[in-house]
Order: sequence, then structure tokens, then C-alpha cells
Amino acid sequence: MKGKLLSADDQSKLETLIGHEFVDKQWLDRALTHASTGSAKGANYERLEFLGDRVLGLCVAELLFRTFKTAAEGELSVRLNQLVSAETCAEVADEMDLHRYIRTGADVKKLTGKRMLNVRADVVESLIAALYLDGGLEAARTFITRYWQERATRADGARRDAKTELQEWAHAKFALTPAYRVDERSGPDHDPRFTVTVEIKGIAPETGIDRSKRAAEQVAAARMLEREGVWQKQSAES
Repeated sequence: MKGKLLSADDQSKLETLIGHEFVDKQWLDRALTHASTGSAKGANYERLEFLGDRVLGLCVAELLFRTFKTAAEGELSVRLNQLVSAETCAEVADEMDLHRYIRTGADVKKLTGKRMLNVRADVVESLIAALYLDGGLEAARTFITRYWQERATRADGARRDAKTELQEWAHAKFALTPAYRVDERSGPDHDPRFTVTVEIKGIAPETGIDRSKRAAEQVAAARMLEREGVWQKQSAES
């Protein structure tokens, strides 16, 4: 969707998907407006994304704490990192078909597929912030429970720390330690994107992208483990 605001019909459809009727519809429009539309900073989703990321982290941490009553902090942290990742947020966006409602400029031509994963993830976080601002924490929590509850209880949600697993595997197989390097840092200061490559001599390198250096290292390590058959792939590549 380009330029124009959501129609009343689209607003209604989206509110049904979200599970909340907005008192102030401007929050909903703003949460779906990409900066490429040329809108002022206060009229696109960038600031909402910052808030939504924090609300998502709080609600998912609470969900895990209540669901896994005997889990250690380490297991809870592994599950949390997976559930608040850009990949999981983009999965939620795809489940909701959010690409149909996002307002973009002419330079953002394709919102589906792997290349635009971060845009879809950002919009989910922005929607969470919009819910929080319009209906309070309970509205945001209800939405997060609706789309994260099942994901939180999947058996593969507590896989070991990927960097630790890769290091142990590399030591056993090659007697080598994986080496990580930051290839690129992009995005605004409040929401950076790090591109990191992991290398082990003798096999092809792998790359990960996420919102912190450590998280990107984890993504790269996990991809190498999956590619080498150490871990089973969680989902097909989009």
C-alpha cells in the first residue's frame, strides 16, 4: 500500500486481526507508515518501534516466567532472545498479512520475502507500541499472548546458545575456534543493524544480521550449525 491512509474497511479488518478497536485511529496509521513515504518523523513508525521493542520484551519475559515455572534463567534467556528476534516478529507479520496494510514510498517495492524482513518486523513492534499507547499494557499483552503463546511453548524454543554450540563443535571437529567479524553497522543509533560473519577454516563462512553485535553473532552461528547438519533447521528459508 502506498501513500493513502487506511480505509475504514481496512482499519476494521486490521483491528480484528489485532484484537483491539483503537480509540485514536492515528496510532494505527502511524504504526503502519514507513519513513520512505516522506512523512515527518513524528508521523512514521520509527519512534513507535523503539517503544514497542521494549513492551514486547517485557510481555514475552512475563509470558515465559509464568509458563515455564521451573526453568533456569539461562533457558528463559534463550527462549526470550528467539521470541523477540526480527525473524519471529516477521513471522507474526506474515501470519497477519501485514504487508497488505503497510504504507511505503516508491523506493520500497517488495515487502514480502527475506530482503524486507526487518520492515515487517519493525511494523509488528510499532503496532505493539500503538496498542500500548491506545489501550495500555493489557491491550499490548493480549495481542502478544495471541500471537506468541504458541510460539513460546514450542519444543525447539530452548535450543542451546548457538555460539557455545558452534565453538564446541568446531573444537571437536577441527580443533579450531570460530572467528567473528562485524562487516557492517547500519540504521539509526536507537535501532542499529549489525551484519556479522563467522568463519571456521576449512568450511564456508556464514552471515547473521540482528540488532546487536552479539545477537548477529548468534544468528550467524545458528545458520552455520543448521547448514552443517548439527542443528535441524527450524523453518524453510523464505
